Amino acid sequence: MADAHAKHHDYHLVDPSPWPIVGAVSTFVMAVGGILWMHHYIAAAPLIFGAGAVGVIYTSIGWWRDVIREAQHKGDHTRVVQISHRYGMILFIASEVMFFVAWFWAYFNTALFPGEAHEVGRIAFTGGVWPPKGIETFDPWHLPLLNTLILLTSGTTVTWAHHALLENDRKGLKWGLILTVLLGALFTCVQAYEYAHAAFNFKGNIYGATFFMATGFHGGHVLIGTIFLTVCLFRAMAGHFTPKQHLGFEFAAWYWHFVDVVWLFLFACIYVWGSGASAAH
Repeated sequence: MADAHAKHHDYHLVDPSPWPIVGAVSTFVMAVGGILWMHHYIAAAPLIFGAGAVGVIYTSIGWWRDVIREAQHKGDHTRVVQISHRYGMILFIASEVMFFVAWFWAYFNTALFPGEAHEVGRIAFTGGVWPPKGIETFDPWHLPLLNTLILLTSGTTVTWAHHALLENDRKGLKWGLILTVLLGALFTCVQAYEYAHAAFNFKGNIYGATFFMATGFHGGHVLIGTIFLTVCLFRAMAGHFTPKQHLGFEFAAWYWHFVDVVWLFLFACIYVWGSGASAAH
């Protein structure tokens, strides 16, 4: 009878888990609370949003704790399972790419054709030029360039950490991750300072809406990637990763390189090209 329940394959059939339903309910509560809060419907809206956010954080911690146990202690992440996980991460990053395609589309659809004759509403907002009249854009060679150098440097440090792990250099792995996390946090601080000193806002103009959606969405990805790498740092200190099995860290590195590449496009298209267009007018 015991043999009837033995595992005779390389695949992982997951155990029943409460996290999908708990995460779904928490996300719903957070979304409802956020909508009520933004529209000032009820005074308790911030509490509803906060309760949902706590639920989402609790779900994330609990779910990923279970995944780590499956990988570290149960041995469920076989080579076959790892291949499936890699495909999943690739598809996830591809879906994130399409999000940014949408923001770039919105930006260039307006920036390249600010004076379309049939777009009466657009001309009223842009004045027929891009950036719109009265918009003072950022100097791309100041804070944006600094953040570009910070992210590019962080890409080298996470690569250093990855190669150190492959060579079983635990010290190099830890220091590479520490530097990457610090650089990611520094990028977020510089971007927050930049936003606080912007000469335009999100509301009431097309430039601000497209600028903050594109760069802010990327900033959110930097924050998520920094948390991702921080978890990897704690796991590295606990001795979880080995040269042959380190999917969690590998996926964090993939995600971080994706964030780097997207920023290069944002810097070139929105900061540099946008600044040049402004100067030309």
